[in-house]
Amino acid sequence: MKTFVLGLALVVAAAPMSRLPGQEPSDTTEAGRLRAQIEERFSKRVQDELQLSPDQATKLRATHERYGGRRRTLMQQQFERRRAIDDQMRPGVPANSDSLRKLMDGLRAGRAEMVKIENDEDQEMSGYLTPVQRARYQQIRGQFMQRVNELRMERREGRGAGGVRPGAGRGGRMGGQPGPRMKGGRRGRGI
Repeated sequence: MKTFVLGLALVVAAAPMSRLPGQEPSDTTEAGRLRAQIEERFSKRVQDELQLSPDQATKLRATHERYGGRRRTLMQQQFERRRAIDDQMRPGVPANSDSLRKLMDGLRAGRAEMVKIENDEDQEMSGYLTPVQRARYQQIRGQFMQRVNELRMERREGRGAGGVRPGAGRGGRMGGQPGPRMKGGRRGRGI
């Protein structure tokens, strides 16, 4: 259950939010609070697994803060572009070619900007992490993002919004199967 709650928090905090009148465009108070909790847990896991020195941990936290805001803003813009494209492509509604071209160009530019952010962030981390630590960090982050994407898909399908997935048993896995063995012999997702 703890994994499910954390997973739902990940989806809520990581997914771009729809705006309600009077809300800030990029965030809500609740999403910001959940995001802060998730980032703290992720940072703790990274610090433990990479065996970071206090100096490295401080520098990594500063890097996350510096690039995290840019990444979230870009993700929100990309989300809005995709939603606008979906609106243009509704059946029975003629699409505006000029608008679609601009939206598609924006998506392409957004993908390029995300790669630039990731490269800049990695370059900065190379100044204080060893190559082994950077590689392990990328693995942990990739697993984390994969899990976030899985939870987003479940949420879109209506399975993760308020209950357990159909067929989910112990550990939240289909058929009640335990997760893979993790360090220390525990079972679970590890995120």
